Amino acid sequence: MGWNSWDSYGTTVTEAEVLANARFMATHMAHAGWDTLVVDIQWYEPAARAGGYVPGAALCLDADGVQAPAPGRFPSALDGRGFTSLAEQVHELGLRFGLHLMRGIPRQAVAADLPVPGTLYRTSQIAVVTDTCPWNTDNYGLDLTHPGALAWLDLQIDRIVGWGVDFLKVDDMLAPYHADAVEALASAVARASARHGREVVISLSPGTHLSLAHLEHLREHADMWRVSDDLWDRWDDVADQLGRMARWAPHQRPGAWADADMLPLGRIGVRAERGEQRDSLLTPAERRTLLTLWCLARSPLFVGGDLPTSDAATIADLTHPGLLEIHRHSTGGAELFREGDLVAWGADGVGASAGIRWVALFSTADAPARVAIPASALGLDVAGTALLDIWDGQTIALDPPSPASGRSALLDLEVPAHGVRLLKYTPAEHTPSDLTHSDRSIAQSTIGRTS
Repeated sequence: MGWNSWDSYGTTVTEAEVLANARFMATHMAHAGWDTLVVDIQWYEPAARAGGYVPGAALCLDADGVQAPAPGRFPSALDGRGFTSLAEQVHELGLRFGLHLMRGIPRQAVAADLPVPGTLYRTSQIAVVTDTCPWNTDNYGLDLTHPGALAWLDLQIDRIVGWGVDFLKVDDMLAPYHADAVEALASAVARASARHGREVVISLSPGTHLSLAHLEHLREHADMWRVSDDLWDRWDDVADQLGRMARWAPHQRPGAWADADMLPLGRIGVRAERGEQRDSLLTPAERRTLLTLWCLARSPLFVGGDLPTSDAATIADLTHPGLLEIHRHSTGGAELFREGDLVAWGADGVGASAGIRWVALFSTADAPARVAIPASALGLDVAGTALLDIWDGQTIALDPPSPASGRSALLDLEVPAHGVRLLKYTPAEHTPSDLTHSDRSIAQSTIGRTS
C-alpha cells in the first residue's frame, strides 16, 4: 500500500513533492497501513517534462554509467549522495522508499564505452543495441549471457539498494516477457539485499496481455507484477479490470501478488502526464467500484493522486477500515457469476476476520439497477444475524424465503450506475461487538488525524 508519483507528476516529480506526499501519508494514512513512497520513471532526467518523454534525452549518470538523481529536482543528491538523504527522510517518517527503473543499461553509458568495474569488459560489449523499449529511448537491453552484463547489473542494483531503497518497480519487463531479465534482476536484488541488510520488494510492469502461463516464473522471481497496461481515470479502464482480476484473483498468495495497477484517484493532474490538470474523472461510485475490486482481488494498492491536494472524500475511502479489512483479512476472493451488467464477487474472512463473508454486486450499467439474487448464489448462510453495507453503513435485510413457492431468501437492492454494493455478512455465532463502529458508519475524513 503506497503512493506513486506517475499519475500526478509523470517524469517531473521533485524532492519537495515526494516529501510533501510522504508527510501527508505519515500523518493521515499510515494508521490504515499505507507505508510506501515510489518515485517513478526518469528521476535521472534533468529536462523532464510533463506529457511525454524527450527522445534521446541527456541523462544524469555516475562515472560507471549508473543512473543518478537529477540534482535540479533532487538537491540532496548533490556530491554523489544519490537518494541516500531522501530515503533517510522517508524512513524517519516510518515509511518505505521506492524507485522506478527501466530494464537494461542507459544508451548514454553504452555510447561512452565505459569500463565495467571489476572486469575487463566495457559497456559497449554488454549491450544489445537492437533490444529497445518501444515507448522510451533511455536504455538498451543487456546481453545477460555475458559476464560483464551481470557484473554491471549487480553494480547498478547494489548502488541503488545501498541508497536505502526498499521497493523497486522495474519497467519494460513483461510486454514482451523477458524471462532472462526477470531472473537476473531477482538474483541481483537478492545479493544486494543480503549485502545491505534490506528487504526489497520487486514490482514488474507493464502487464499488457500478460498470460497466466508465466505465473510460476513470476512467483519465483517477483513480489508483484502488473496484469494490465496503464490504468487511468476512465470508466472503461476500471470495468476492464473486472475480467482481468477474475482470472488472476484465484492465484493470489502472500509474497506473489497480481497487481491491477495504480489507483488514479484524487488530484491526479498536477503536471499531468495524461490530460489536463484535474481531479480524478471517476465518479464517487466508480471510485468505490475500483477500490472494492482491488481489495477483494487482493491487488497491491498504490494511489497515483497528489495526496496533499486530494479531496477529503477520496482520502476517507482510501483509509476506510471496513474496506481495508477485506484487503488484509480475506481469502478466496473470486467472481461468483456474471449476468448482463451485473458481476458478483465474494470472499471469506481469515485470521481476525474468520467466519466473516463479503459479497460485492458490481453494475456496469449506465443507470442504477435493481437486482434480486438468491442468497445461496452468493454463498450466504441465511441464518446469519447481520448483513452490513460497508460503504454506506446501513444494515441490509434479506427477503425471507417462501417455502410455499420454493423460493429461497433473496437479496433485493439497488446498485448505482457503474457502482457497487459491498456487503459484510457476520454469522449468528459472532457477538454484536464484532460489528465495530467503523463498520457501521461511513468513514469520516482522516485529515488532521495522526496515527
